[in-house]
Amino acid sequence: MIKSAVTVSLVEQARKGPFVFHDDLPGACKAAAEIGFDAIELFAPSGAVIRSLPLAQLLQEHGLKLAAVGTGAGMVVHKLSLCDADAGRRHEAVEFIRNIISAGAEHGAPAIIGSMQGKWDDVVHRETAIGYLRDALQLLGDHAERCGTILLYEPLNRYETNMATTMAAGVELLKPLASRNVRLLADLFHMSIEETSIGGGLRDGGKFIGHVHFVDSNRQAAGRGHMDYAPIVTALREIQYNGYASVEAFPIPDSLTTARQTMVTFQKCFR
Repeated sequence: MIKSAVTVSLVEQARKGPFVFHDDLPGACKAAAEIGFDAIELFAPSGAVIRSLPLAQLLQEHGLKLAAVGTGAGMVVHKLSLCDADAGRRHEAVEFIRNIISAGAEHGAPAIIGSMQGKWDDVVHRETAIGYLRDALQLLGDHAERCGTILLYEPLNRYETNMATTMAAGVELLKPLASRNVRLLADLFHMSIEETSIGGGLRDGGKFIGHVHFVDSNRQAAGRGHMDYAPIVTALREIQYNGYASVEAFPIPDSLTTARQTMVTFQKCFR
């Protein structure tokens, strides 16, 4: 059965980002539980910060799980990416992600690699960048497996990356990996830009899909844009997806309204 999750950001520099709740982790956990979410997805400044939080206590108190942890602070705060031309900076990026994988795994959660995947450019050409990214995904996927979890790679839209932008391209990126522990994150917002059809994209991803960002075409709460969810639900059933549908959306007009609207649409789609 598909489960629900809602995003919480603790990164000051990401205050304008598409996260439903910001800063107040206890308040976010309380609201998430009251609205009926199964879990939260956490965007934190570092692995050390995750370990410093009373996270286990809050999750237990409110009957929640940790669906995933984001690594994007590495890019937003430190400008780190896995495709950096400088080997030292690439190493820093890997270590930053490794620490978040370890911290998330303590709560049974996978880590997400989105913006930290980076881009190819005039200095780091496409094939070189793909090689850097695959090497890092292999290394970090192995680490995640040792920690008892998986690693999630997120194809982004063309305005945020020029690496994999579709589910099919994501599958092609992951196929050569020796590790089968790296999965795809299917974000409906990015897919609405890049896929010919979202249902078709989900079928392309198939068994590789390990997480879904449940959001509307305008990156607002599901139900506030023009996304057609019927073929999305059908495709998720066909690929037998049973992970999280996690809302990564702008809090418009506010966090509680966004969370509640998403839950209404989630219930219509999956219950």
